[in-house]
Amino acid sequence: MLQRNTQRVAVERSQRLSARRHAPISRRHVVKPVCSASAEPVSTLAPQDFVTLAGGVTVPVLGVGAWSWGDRSGYWGYGREYGKEESRAAYKAMISRGLTFIDTAEVYGFGKSEEFLGEFLREQAPDLPRPVVATKFAPLPWRFTAASVTAAAKASLGRMGLSSMGLYMQHWPGYGPQYFCNDAYLQGLADCKDQGLCQAVGVSNFSAARVRGAVKLLKARGVPLASNQIQYSLLYRAPESSGVLEACREAGVMPVAYSPLCQGLLTGKYSASGAKPSGPRALVYGERRLTEVAPVIEAVRAIATERGKSMAQVSLNWCICKGTLPIPGAKNAKQLEDVAGALGWRLSEGEIAELDRVSAKIPLGQGFPVENW
Repeated sequence: MLQRNTQRVAVERSQRLSARRHAPISRRHVVKPVCSASAEPVSTLAPQDFVTLAGGVTVPVLGVGAWSWGDRSGYWGYGREYGKEESRAAYKAMISRGLTFIDTAEVYGFGKSEEFLGEFLREQAPDLPRPVVATKFAPLPWRFTAASVTAAAKASLGRMGLSSMGLYMQHWPGYGPQYFCNDAYLQGLADCKDQGLCQAVGVSNFSAARVRGAVKLLKARGVPLASNQIQYSLLYRAPESSGVLEACREAGVMPVAYSPLCQGLLTGKYSASGAKPSGPRALVYGERRLTEVAPVIEAVRAIATERGKSMAQVSLNWCICKGTLPIPGAKNAKQLEDVAGALGWRLSEGEIAELDRVSAKIPLGQGFPVENW
């Protein structure tokens, strides 16, 4: 009964707000924020801390990324530095803080991230809000057709124990033999929407031209493109100069910012003369890169000190003020509680300008290999 009532309230609210969902896009807000009824039982977030994506899915303007949950690649240190129980605690903290948007992918942990999320969902008390779940399919070498996308969606739903998800995305544009399959993949996303496997569809690591092409193709199917998940942070602002952010703004597509803390660099725990990332991350963020980004780290630290916020909170708030939806990872409850503090306030225009000025001077970092194809 509670679930049916919650759904009825959400539908009524959605109808009242339908005229506002496609508000003109500004530099600082991609769409006009609204509050989700499903988040009301425990959330203390303000109305401006919610946004409705094209397709009608309402989520907080800050999500959580589950890339590290169950990771079996060695990249995040799963099994050495943390384990499943820490991920479970992060999930519980996420729900209690009202961060009801969780992003995962079939390739994260080779399916383990989705499996963990499914387990945590089943354990959740029925009176707590269910998160909007987003996952992604990979254009793997044996996938050539639209049917392969719907098959992948059903496999992901099976791992998570769901009949439908909030957002389903193409993880990266196909390349090599898959280069010629990208239109088929988009058709497959539209099929997923039509079959009720997802409420909205998106893409990831798409260039400006690809965003515009995807919008056009999906529009012909009557399906809006809800999101483009891109690497974006104070230490990686390439989507600004490449035109990706502008293309998203023009089309009403939400830029979802992954690695918004630059995989830990913007938390202040690493420095050229101190601690450094371990494992494979050390190859990307070594002493040279830590030296290059030091001025930005110090600028973030200064604002965080004056504000009484953490450096992570300032860095994430900057992403939100830029009109993106950041999805920082959280290995444990402590990290989740920290990033949740990025909501409920906004940086001033002067603080944003200072962070823009300092970060514009550093060399561009490493992006996803095919993001400009």
